[in-house]
Amino acid sequence: MKTLIAIDPGVSGGIAWRTTWGEVGARKMPATDGDMVQLLTGLHAPGAGATLWVEEIPKFTGTNIPSSSMFVLARNFGVIEGIAMALGMPVRRVKPAAWQKPLGLGTARACGSKAEWKNKLKAEAQRRYPMLSVTLATADALLILEHARKEGNE
Repeated sequence: MKTLIAIDPGVSGGIAWRTTWGEVGARKMPATDGDMVQLLTGLHAPGAGATLWVEEIPKFTGTNIPSSSMFVLARNFGVIEGIAMALGMPVRRVKPAAWQKPLGLGTARACGSKAEWKNKLKAEAQRRYPMLSVTLATADALLILEHARKEGNE
């Protein structure tokens, strides 16, 4: 099994991983680009191979995503992709619906509020990864990791 790295690049997003040796971890998005370089370099052990799965960002802004948040989201996405490419790590982009549907999570629209939806995702990540301290910041990344694992570790 290769190392899998899954990232929710949002402002309050997170990163999750499962290494070749079976270590599973998650943390909120690193504070600086340098911190992201250090983390991804450490997870990308030479010879072990790693694939990075990153949630694709929406192509529009609106009432749900203010342009200021979209700017940070797009910047994070570009930095993450650039670091991965510089490390020679394959990048798989995944849309939210593409990782949520196969995991049987339903849709955000079915929930009464954004907070209810995010807590539903957190509860599911806690169920799947009870050994970790799951937070709202790491829940999506952990569920993207689960999707990547089920997709065959490509």
